Amino acid sequence: MLQEDITSLKVDAIVNAANATLLGGGGVDGAIHMAAGHQLLEECKSLCGCETGRAKLTRGYKLPAKYVIHAVGPVWQGGEKGEEDLLAGCYRHSMELARQNAIKSIAFPCISTGVYRFPKELAANIAVQTVKACLRKFPDIERVVFCCFSDQDFSIYTKLLNV
Repeated sequence: MLQEDITSLKVDAIVNAANATLLGGGGVDGAIHMAAGHQLLEECKSLCGCETGRAKLTRGYKLPAKYVIHAVGPVWQGGEKGEEDLLAGCYRHSMELARQNAIKSIAFPCISTGVYRFPKELAANIAVQTVKACLRKFPDIERVVFCCFSDQDFSIYTKLLNV
């Protein structure tokens, strides 16, 4: 767990909290697109978007990370529209893409907790439990980083991970 700008991390892959178009946006999505350069947008255009709860892989271009995994999280609608399962799907599909592409280290932002309004503590619990379950199935993934941008997110993950 780190409190940093995810675009600066030297890992094999960073996960982008993307929107369904994969064409960039605000928050971490905009920061990743800006740091990676225009080639990322061009590759994303060829992917024809992504379903909520799923993820797609691109190169990292100008980022220190070799890859970007674009995960489309759900917009919080009160918890009655399958949001928890969709968010878990983001983490699970990202980990599956990591395994399929021999990615040994991966960094996740706090998916869906910004403008998508997913409750932060619930999202963190889903993230940690899903990643732990995936690590039991994919032991080749050696390092997972939960990259927190805000003090509040860092505090939530610190308590959750007992560090």
